[in-house]
Amino acid sequence: MAARPVAVLTAALVCAAGGIALAVARDAPDEELPAAARLAAPTAAPAPVPTSPPPTFAAPTPSIVTPSSVTPTFAPSSPRGPSPLAPSPRGPSPLATPVRTSPAPSAPGPSAGTTFRSSITPVTAARLGSSYRAGCPVGVDDLRLVGVTYRDLDGRVQEGELVVHADVASAVVRVFRALYEADFPLAQVTTVESFGSDDNRVMAANVTSAYNCRRTTSGTGFSEHAYGRAIDLNPIQNPYVREGTVEPPAGGAYLDRSDVRPGMVVAGDAVVRAFAAVGWEWGGNFRRLKDYQHFSANGR
Repeated sequence: MAARPVAVLTAALVCAAGGIALAVARDAPDEELPAAARLAAPTAAPAPVPTSPPPTFAAPTPSIVTPSSVTPTFAPSSPRGPSPLAPSPRGPSPLATPVRTSPAPSAPGPSAGTTFRSSITPVTAARLGSSYRAGCPVGVDDLRLVGVTYRDLDGRVQEGELVVHADVASAVVRVFRALYEADFPLAQVTTVESFGSDDNRVMAANVTSAYNCRRTTSGTGFSEHAYGRAIDLNPIQNPYVREGTVEPPAGGAYLDRSDVRPGMVVAGDAVVRAFAAVGWEWGGNFRRLKDYQHFSANGR
């Protein structure tokens, strides 16, 4: 019974001595430890190096943009002007403007670059129609059809025709060239047979005309028109006035010659000067009556 406690005590001492040795081995450097202690000391496993999982990326989610959800954005203006995508101050962007597939309608008016044109050709009795008949003072062979460019009362360029004597045809062309270049308007320029060669109808239609084998207004002889050496311009704006008679009647609105309106001929204007340049005289200078529409080569 007494020997057993002694054995237990001895074992406890041995364990205590081992613990001290382990403590010394843990606290002393390897080179200072006895070999037995170095062999007995447990070696610590190296600490694991922390690693992180490889990065993962989420796949982009496709999105569908509908046209109605798009909000247009515009680039700011550059120092040289608005961006091609920005609204132009002169109108919508070319991208928003429909393409025109047909020519734009043109406004009426004289064509830019249109030049005066003229022609002088022989005329036939058939072409003269009712304006010529047997007994007229000038034969058909002595007459010429003159084509001229003119501007009408709306400013549009037109082509007109007159019949005049052959010996004044070139002078008439020069006159109408001057009127065209001066932008003087004529209601219409045509030959009289379209109106039955009736002077009253011709005047009422405001026709600028020349040859017409007819008597003078007083009826005492042939008019200068029967010789192809007289021209009447815009009869309504330039009426025949004698002792209260106004022909055509619509010309009564133009008796005040100081109120100058388009198509009127007044003293010293471009029309009077153009005819004077070729030696013709104006009926507005007659003393006993005023024939504002009338110009003639001999002043009658």
